[in-house]
Amino acid sequence: MQVGNRVTAPSNPEGASGKAPQYGDLVESCPDALLVLAEDGTIRMVNAAAERMFGYSRGELAGLDHRMLLAEGFRNGFQRMFFTLRREADSTAAADAETAVASAAAHVPMEVYGLRRDGTEFQAEVACSLVVTDAAAYPGAAGGTDADADARTAGMIVAIRDTSHRAETDDGLREAMSLLSATLESTADGILVVSNEGEIAGVNNRFLTMWGIPRDLLASRDDEAVMGFVLDQLQDPAQFAEKVVALYADPLAESHDVLEFRDGRTFERYSRPQKVADHVVGRVWSFRDVTAAKVAQDRIARAMADLAEQSAQLKALAFRDGLTGLSNRQQFNDSLGSALAGPCGTAVDVLLLDLDDFKEVNDILGHHAGDQMLIEVGRRLRTCVRPSDVVARLGGDEFVVLLVGSLDPEAVAARIVDSLRVPVWIDGTMLRPSLSLGLASISEDAVDASELLRRADVAMYAAKAAGKNRYMRFRPEMMKALVDRNDLEAGLRLAVDNGQIAVHYQPIVSADRGTVVKVEALARWVRDGALVSPKDFIPAAERSGLIVEIGTEVLLRGCTELKPWLDEDASRSLAVNVSGVQLQHGDFAELVLAVAESCGVDARQLVVEVTESVFFDDDCHVIRQLMNLRTAGVRVALDDFGTGFSSLGRLQGLPVDTLKIDQSFVSMIRTGAEQLPILNAMIGMAHGLGLTVTAEGVETSAQAEYLMKLRCDSLQGFLFSGPQPESGLQQGLEQAARAIAALRGDRVPGHR
Repeated sequence: MQVGNRVTAPSNPEGASGKAPQYGDLVESCPDALLVLAEDGTIRMVNAAAERMFGYSRGELAGLDHRMLLAEGFRNGFQRMFFTLRREADSTAAADAETAVASAAAHVPMEVYGLRRDGTEFQAEVACSLVVTDAAAYPGAAGGTDADADARTAGMIVAIRDTSHRAETDDGLREAMSLLSATLESTADGILVVSNEGEIAGVNNRFLTMWGIPRDLLASRDDEAVMGFVLDQLQDPAQFAEKVVALYADPLAESHDVLEFRDGRTFERYSRPQKVADHVVGRVWSFRDVTAAKVAQDRIARAMADLAEQSAQLKALAFRDGLTGLSNRQQFNDSLGSALAGPCGTAVDVLLLDLDDFKEVNDILGHHAGDQMLIEVGRRLRTCVRPSDVVARLGGDEFVVLLVGSLDPEAVAARIVDSLRVPVWIDGTMLRPSLSLGLASISEDAVDASELLRRADVAMYAAKAAGKNRYMRFRPEMMKALVDRNDLEAGLRLAVDNGQIAVHYQPIVSADRGTVVKVEALARWVRDGALVSPKDFIPAAERSGLIVEIGTEVLLRGCTELKPWLDEDASRSLAVNVSGVQLQHGDFAELVLAVAESCGVDARQLVVEVTESVFFDDDCHVIRQLMNLRTAGVRVALDDFGTGFSSLGRLQGLPVDTLKIDQSFVSMIRTGAEQLPILNAMIGMAHGLGLTVTAEGVETSAQAEYLMKLRCDSLQGFLFSGPQPESGLQQGLEQAARAIAALRGDRVPGHR
């Protein structure tokens, strides 16, 4: 009896007549090839027509996959037919459980291509029917209980008819079916086809692989179980189900969404209606695994976020000082440019400052302490201005403040100077910072940002020159002084390179012996026919470092030009001035001795004159240089004594042989009748320390006689001779001899 497309056996296998029909004869005599397939698609039985049609024996076909008998592109058709038959059978009443095996009318035929053993293909027509077999029909099965119905298994009878003889064979069908099947199986998307009733009509292998659905679960016809298997993998199963319900409520709707899995995978889901002609018969679902793309996208998003963060950090670094957190040079320049481009009449003031003697903090306490000092300075600067004002660190110990619309910039400048007078404690050490500040303001004459900053810089250096720890407002004459100074240094550089620095000599007479015992070599510079004052070009030479070259040239030429005079009397000597900059060079002592040796001058005939400033910092290196010279026989004179800050008490510990009293003290002697205890104290103290004394700037006989009464050892000044070039040295020596003879009341000699 056939119910729908399911076949069962009648309850009385012998029939009404009591004689069992010969089913085997009927099967064997059937002209069509008959295959009995298990539900997994394996061949259980074939008839003789199947052997002839495919060229295999029964024994060879038993247990094999039926798809080996079908051409490529048609091998999944039976499986889809099987699923369809089972759904139809489930809607039909079950047959008698005692029925063993039966068959019924075939399902609607379908066109396929078969594959013979020799590899040839042929066109065929296939009809299929479902077979339900009771477990009781097999030996050992339990029978007679309600559980027998659950033990039933399903299979399918397939009838194959060779239709290759038909004239109307459409070869395009095979090509179309093959293309469709190959397309479905080769696509990277998982395809699911569902009927309007929600039943699975077909899938491709990619769908099963993507979702991990077992084939036996799909073959179980339990669509709810399949749906449960799917939902259990999703992060939001409710949303998935709601979307399905919404789409089936609107058969013509299309959709595209994303599914997130619990295991981290991500699928894109596409859905569109399946139509036959203009009728919607189901819905096609397409699933694409975009996990790798999602991971890559997430990585790109994270990378972009990191880049954005780094960009923000770089932008902050580009406009912020990394140490103090203040604005940097770029931010200040931008702010200054904006301020100058603002409304006409807006007050714009720039306050440029740097710390006085900041290098000493780094040298004494280390760079960490220096950094702490800069941080504290930045903090104090911020407390002195409004929140809208810009405070920037330009680099090193240089800071700048931009005031826009300030009513009293000088009050701000004074407040900043005062704020740094409060001591700073760093690592247990109290420091007293100070700064020099230059103030420049926009005025009626149009100035750009760089010019305004330059003016503040000029004013700052003017504040340093005025004594430091103060502020000064820019004045036009400051710019002229700066231009003159730069011009002086440039000219001096050219003069040194071209050998235009001359050496003049000034005699120094001995008060006791009444003769010239020493000559001081002095650097002179004639520029454009005029003599440049040493007070102008010597500081410029020290600032630029040219003093090293100038000092070496003076020593070399002095030793060369005065060697004949020195050779006449071993007690005679040559004095040269030495700058603290020269003494900073580690090989200075060696250089002096090497020059003397190369010229054949005894080192004991050399005197180096230094100022008190070289001893301000108790520089061990400087003292060691001077001690090395004294060890070699060179004498050391302390020049311009009394103009610095050294006390007489310090002289005892200094490597000094001679004390030269500055001409400012000598000028106090006018008539010779004055009481000048300071001069008496200087000379007496020096002698008490074993030092000789030379008085500078002696211009009158009264001054000379006064100093000689105080037992001053040597005298130097225009009374005896001014500085003379080498060509006029003999004339200067003779003038000195006449002057000293006049003082002693002796006959003026006619020769030296």
